[in-house]
This record gives sequence, structure tokens and C-alpha cells, in this order.
Amino acid sequence: MTSLIDVIFLLLLFFMLSSTFSRFADVELSAAGASRSASTSDAPVSFMQLGNEAISLNGQEVAIEGLADFFAELPEDAEALPVIISLRDDVTAQRLTDILVVLRGIDRVAVNVLGT
Repeated sequence: MTSLIDVIFLLLLFFMLSSTFSRFADVELSAAGASRSASTSDAPVSFMQLGNEAISLNGQEVAIEGLADFFAELPEDAEALPVIISLRDDVTAQRLTDILVVLRGIDRVAVNVLGT
């Protein structure tokens, strides 16, 4: 008769070999903070206020589908445009993730999220 410890090790080996240890997706997130250097940039700063239902970009209401069109007008030789995201009280984590995924797909955009 097989001992119990042998069966446990066989089950452990089976589950270790049949499972996967991959990550689904990572969203890079950097919190806005004070800069250590005193250098200033000539690039304009875009301010986004994110709510659960609405997105306000530089004071104008924008749909999530229109974000790529808004940033499409950036010159090719321009440096990264800083975008500061301020969160309203009703924002969910999924809504923030959706916005960050859209902004990550746009070239030359540096995103900072204001913490609470």
C-alpha cells in the first residue's frame, strides 16, 4: 500500500507542473511629487480631472474615446507632455485603470496621478 506522503508529493508535483505563474498585465503608475531638481521645462502641462462618469481635460469635457485625438496634435520632435490626473471622490480603481491604459498607448505622454 502506498503511503500518504507519496500521494501528497505526487499531487503537489502535478499541481505545480500544471499551473501557470504568468502576470496578466501591469499598469505603470507614478505619483506626482515635488521635483528634486530646479530645472523647468517649456512643455505645457495638461490637467485631467477624472470622475466616475466624466473626464475633464484642461477644463473641457472629453470622452475616453477622444483622448487619443486630443493628444494626436503633438509635434513629432516634442518632448513628453506631462499629464496630471486628479481623482474625484467617486472614481473607481477600474475607471483609473481604463484611463491609464488609454494614455499608455499614446506616444510622448508622461502621466502623473495626484494622490489623496
